[in-house]
Amino acid sequence: MPQSTPLSRRSTPYIRLFATPGARAFTLGNLIARLPMGMFGVSAVIMIAGARGSYALAGAVTATGLAATALVAPWTARLVDRYGQARIAVPATAIAVCGSLALLVCVHLDAPDWTLFAAYAATATTPNTGGMSRARWAHLHGGPSPRDAAALHTANSFEQAADELCFMLGPVAAAFLCSALFPEAGTLVGAVLLMTGVLVFAAQRATEPPATPRTASAKSPVRTRGFVPLLAVFLTTGAVFGALEVVTIAYADALGHRGAAGAVLALQATGSCVAGLLYGSARPARDTGRRLVGCLAAMAALMGLPLLTALATGSLFALAGALLLAGAATAPTMVTGMTLVQRRTPQGQLNEGMTLAVTAILGGIAVGSALGGQVIEQAGAEMGYLVPVCAAAAALVVGAAGRGRYAAPPRR
Repeated sequence: MPQSTPLSRRSTPYIRLFATPGARAFTLGNLIARLPMGMFGVSAVIMIAGARGSYALAGAVTATGLAATALVAPWTARLVDRYGQARIAVPATAIAVCGSLALLVCVHLDAPDWTLFAAYAATATTPNTGGMSRARWAHLHGGPSPRDAAALHTANSFEQAADELCFMLGPVAAAFLCSALFPEAGTLVGAVLLMTGVLVFAAQRATEPPATPRTASAKSPVRTRGFVPLLAVFLTTGAVFGALEVVTIAYADALGHRGAAGAVLALQATGSCVAGLLYGSARPARDTGRRLVGCLAAMAALMGLPLLTALATGSLFALAGALLLAGAATAPTMVTGMTLVQRRTPQGQLNEGMTLAVTAILGGIAVGSALGGQVIEQAGAEMGYLVPVCAAAAALVVGAAGRGRYAAPPRR
């Protein structure tokens, strides 16, 4: 009889990862729920601007939703840790879906502007589905063995690639639905996908981390040694993302190709997605703090490519190639940073810890967008690419300065 070949010898890390019982089922539900995250913002802007004729109003409404999410998301994640994913995520999603549908109705019925802000703010209860998925991987592969460390590294890389994929496909799907069907179609389809995905995800109880009731003396993850410097890294990295988006749109518009901006930005996400998948096949770092600093250095160097290309060529095609290369450093940075967040977050508070990291990213995106817009107004779209360069350099400085604190003992 021929000798059988062990799975670990004849398969890739991703095949081994999804051989984990229950992994494919909860991943499917999570991907369905995560796709609308890239749809809602674009759908709301198209729907509101088309009905009210004001991009300023549309932008203000979506900014309000972003601010509300930054405030509410950590509390939602804390409840998820305390009472369990299924018990909290489903009703929280139902509230958020009602908010999306209320926004749709208010726009359709030409309700007063304040109702749009109130409705979109209600979507802030949307649970951090990516964080819940990462918490499940940590629950399944959170052991001290090298095999568990390798599996968790691969899982975090996959989750980051999934984030990039959803934010790459989401805006395209939203724009298509809103233009091909009716202006409210993107919001409606996104709400249905979100509720369906969360229900499928929550139904997978076998892989759900156990709830961890907190005592009155339980500390916030922010008070854990090394956590605040990590949040600073995520904040400055988010500024890179926010600036890249607004500056690229302005640059394409200045060249008379504003409609191509989405495709150009999708290339940046593609570079990050591919890099994330490849990074997941590499060995996890022995010194994760040092690896993070190296990733930040690579990101700071590569972010100079769009600036140099915009100044030297004035070509949107050349810029697309530069963004593709620049995106290659963002996923490894995010994966390594999330790995450190998982290690520094106290046991039983993983959802809260990772949601705080995502909140820092959202705050950085808002800051980067605002700074990018100011530089565009004062110096032109080409010089706007100086903002992501400075933001990436700031992330490198913060990461290098905080490396000593990353050596805190792992969570217990």
